[in-house]
Amino acid sequence: MAVNYSAKEEADGHPSGGVGVPGGGAVGGGGGGAVKTRKPDNTAFKQQRLPAWQPILTAGTVLPAFFIIGLIFIPIGIGIFVTSNNIREYEIDYTGTEPSSPCNKCLNVSWDSTPPCTCTINFTLEHSFESNVFMYYGLSNFYQNHRRYVKSRDDSQLNGDNSSLLNPSKECEPYRMNEDKPIAPCGAIANSMFNDTLELYRIDNDTRTPITLIKKGIAWWTDKNVKFRNPTGDGNNLTALFQGTTKPVNWPKPVYMLDSEPDNNGFINEDFIVWMRTAALPTFRKLYRLIERKNNLQPTLQAGKYSLDIAYNYPVHSFDGRKRMILSTISWMGGKNPFLGIAYITVGSICFFLGVVLLIIHHKYGNRNTSADIPN
Repeated sequence: MAVNYSAKEEADGHPSGGVGVPGGGAVGGGGGGAVKTRKPDNTAFKQQRLPAWQPILTAGTVLPAFFIIGLIFIPIGIGIFVTSNNIREYEIDYTGTEPSSPCNKCLNVSWDSTPPCTCTINFTLEHSFESNVFMYYGLSNFYQNHRRYVKSRDDSQLNGDNSSLLNPSKECEPYRMNEDKPIAPCGAIANSMFNDTLELYRIDNDTRTPITLIKKGIAWWTDKNVKFRNPTGDGNNLTALFQGTTKPVNWPKPVYMLDSEPDNNGFINEDFIVWMRTAALPTFRKLYRLIERKNNLQPTLQAGKYSLDIAYNYPVHSFDGRKRMILSTISWMGGKNPFLGIAYITVGSICFFLGVVLLIIHHKYGNRNTSADIPN
């Protein structure tokens, strides 16, 4: 059977009626619809015609880069390393595992030991501490980064939400309820709060003079003023605010008796706030107290004899942990940490060494004709 097309249809290359397809309808029908296509638009972006820059790595560009990196990194590393070494730091391990240690008698102390075990460690500072001194406590083999431990808290309760105070999050289990009363603060982090008491004395002619230890200003400002708040109500009567709750299992006293000063009591107690910021590594230190310099003409801690009185309340022997007291000054780069300086020196030295090696290779082989002779 013959099919006749009009002249216009022949010029377009297809009949106006379209081509029939099974199920009805037509492709390219006379409706004038656009033909669908998967071809990208003819633009510079979609057709990948955008201008591009590709570095050509030659000896003239690579060798100066190696030498410049080496000459910059090595002096920076030396400066950071020297600055770190100029920081005064003194550390005392008072775990008491050694039989000769004054704290050996307290090694097997429990959470509820009454009265608490006390011990005194005498030590000598060979060098003076000139600027403000920071006192830290350090723990080893204590995994605050354990996933279940990190989640065991109720941030709404710590932020002063009254409903969460009486109905803590289930993430706090098994430290959520005790004797049918909600625990405040709940969770494993709060339950294991560090509670040793450290007091520092200077010994001069057998006379012990106490060193003033400042307990405020040791927490982050955002933690103290934003993340941690006491329950809403009468701020001067924390006992009433925490009524209906009970203390954590391992605590000797409730949270509203952590301090006698109202602005450092309850959930906003700075020792508590510092502990609740969990450490990333099993060996860590946390800020405990500040020792401010009072006289610019005299060092904060003079060289000489000192004693550290310890109320040993925190048991660590059961998990082979260790406890330390650290006295340290700081610099513009923070506390004593030689790693950054060593890293800069190492990277700079490697870059400089590679630059020398590549320069020798380039000088020896760079001008050689690399074209191969093709035999006839």
